[in-house]
Amino acid sequence: MADPQDELRDELTKVRAELTALRERLSRLEQDQGLHSQPQASEQRFAPAGASETEIPSQPPRRLQLLNRAESPRLSRGQLEGQIGKFWLNRIGIIAILTGASYFISYAFDAGWIGPKAKIAAGLLAGIGLILWSERLRARGHVPFSYTLKALGIGTLYLSVWGAFQSYHLIPVGLAFAAMVLISGVTVWLSLMQDSEVLAFFALIGGFSTPLLLSTGQNREAILFSYVCILDISILAIVVFKRWPRLQLSGFFGTAAIYVAWFSEYYSKDQRALTTAFLLAFAAVFAAFALLNSRNNEPSQARSSIFFSLQPLNATAVFLALRAMYDDAPLGWFALGLGAFALALSAQFERIRRRDAQIARSMKLLHAAIAIAFFTLAIPLELSSSWITLGWLIESAVLLYIARWKRIVFALYFAAAILGLGIVRLLVIDDFHVRTLIFNARFGEYLFAIAILAGIILLCERLPLTRQNSWKGVAGILLNLLAVIALSLEVSSYFAVQLSAWRHSTHSRAEALQQIEFARHLSYSVVWLAYGAGLMMFGFWRRSAFARWQALVLIAFTVAKVFLFDTSGLQQGYRIVSFIALGVVLMGISYIYHRDWLRLAGPPHLEES
Repeated sequence: MADPQDELRDELTKVRAELTALRERLSRLEQDQGLHSQPQASEQRFAPAGASETEIPSQPPRRLQLLNRAESPRLSRGQLEGQIGKFWLNRIGIIAILTGASYFISYAFDAGWIGPKAKIAAGLLAGIGLILWSERLRARGHVPFSYTLKALGIGTLYLSVWGAFQSYHLIPVGLAFAAMVLISGVTVWLSLMQDSEVLAFFALIGGFSTPLLLSTGQNREAILFSYVCILDISILAIVVFKRWPRLQLSGFFGTAAIYVAWFSEYYSKDQRALTTAFLLAFAAVFAAFALLNSRNNEPSQARSSIFFSLQPLNATAVFLALRAMYDDAPLGWFALGLGAFALALSAQFERIRRRDAQIARSMKLLHAAIAIAFFTLAIPLELSSSWITLGWLIESAVLLYIARWKRIVFALYFAAAILGLGIVRLLVIDDFHVRTLIFNARFGEYLFAIAILAGIILLCERLPLTRQNSWKGVAGILLNLLAVIALSLEVSSYFAVQLSAWRHSTHSRAEALQQIEFARHLSYSVVWLAYGAGLMMFGFWRRSAFARWQALVLIAFTVAKVFLFDTSGLQQGYRIVSFIALGVVLMGISYIYHRDWLRLAGPPHLEES
């Protein structure tokens, strides 16, 4: 077995050798920069005298630290000087030459030295020359600047073709269109050959600018949108070879810009069918981007953010466009259709995920979320009043069932969110006209919401949640709160009938109204006390301290209400019955605690949180 001391000596020898090499390299750098520092006397300066061979200094020598601090700025200044001399002066010189040449050409045009045909020919030659010149610079290693020259050359070609068509009418629109398509195609080919997303972006700008540059002021929807669709499919084909996320997002915004510009100028309802067909074709193309992107197993964070933002933008844009066209049609069915399409796409990502594509699962969940959002939106678009609340409650129940069946935490989150929408609407917005007690729509919706909350509590015990107790606690409190509110509303409805009868009675007396009010307040207390006692029994049965604490809070609130408010206006008989009933309930609960049936003084593991 090797001696540890020997191993440490070997390591120290290697460190000393590396430090010696570093010192020699620094000395050469000093000589190159014109610095004449005294050479070190001995390598022992890295290891102080008296130190054992196994001791290694914890910090570099002070001279090495000072040398690093002194040399860094001087090296940076030298590099900056090289950058200025090699690149910036060269670029400024090129720009100066191009500017002077443009002034000369402009002067020649103004003086009449060059005719229209010569102007267009000069522009085409200048564009081609700039592209060829950029290739020479790229071959010499000036890649970034070569792309700048290419952009200038491509722009010159586009403007020359546009001038030949629009300004001088030298060529027909068909030839101009073909020339611009050819320029875009060559630019795309160069971008693929040189693996340059920048060049592809230039081609994209030119492609989407072509309809605007060659516009004749006439409405040619089929030709325009066919061209845009072909352009989007071309971008889709590029994505097969190169996953360039910014190109995809730019294609989406370019398509949207052309659609909005055409729609605001030319759209009419007699074109609705054709426009809808093209709109759905655009949506299908950009949805296909998601399927291609999901096959990328190692996306970067920046790419993932663009991938995930494109699909919600696509779905939202399609819905808004349909809403603008079909303002007189039921929009809920469009939302349901888009949700079904997103759900079908989510199933496709499930197949890809089985082939171990990492991003596919995220895409699957994203499209499932889009589908749920459209389903949720369809309910208020198609239904009204309390039916909206019922629709949201049913949707949350379906998602809860899916979460339990497929064991998907994601579905549980959405079920809770949509249930929250339903509960808020149930408590704040819905207005019920109750004719019978208990057996009415309001009490039924409250029971439905309570059942869903109970399902969430049960499901929290089966799914791997990071904050399981928090979810269960919030759901438990909401469940009991809704139950108390539902029972209280039934009491309120009952006495509303009594008050209505009193108002319509010809022999109404103030004493009768006072007794109705006293009985109503006392009934609230009775219902709350009964529910608190039932919740306490449930807590004893399930050994749930959380349920018992809720019961204690409710009972304490009821006791305070009875002592401070209810008994002040009750008759002697009601007062006696109220206190006796309250005392019996409290003594019964106290007896259970006194007997310690739950062994509260025992081991804490017997109690549920």
